Amino acid sequence: MPTDLEKKCCQQPPQTCISTVPHMEEFILQNGVLRLARTLWNEFRAVYDDPDPGEDNRQFRHAAYRQFVAWQHGKLGGGRRVVIPSCVVWRIRGKFPDPNGNYTGFIPRRL
Repeated sequence: MPTDLEKKCCQQPPQTCISTVPHMEEFILQNGVLRLARTLWNEFRAVYDDPDPGEDNRQFRHAAYRQFVAWQHGKLGGGRRVVIPSCVVWRIRGKFPDPNGNYTGFIPRRL
């Protein structure tokens, strides 16, 4: 992780790390779940765009991050943001890698 803020782990022992629990695979890393989440999010925002070629993994990562935040923190909104534990970020990036290794990282609240 590029910043100290992003180097936040879930602080659990390896056998109970949030990134390895069965619900992580079920709710966060399933392609079908993420496609549905992406579709619902786009409908909510009234955005109906087709992904650019090769953007599937980027969109899956974005949807997985949103799913994780909803699962762990509920609705945020209003500029309230949370840092996703680095163990979860690495698991999501491992499942949906960027071919060039380019990742955005945490974006703090905009003023």
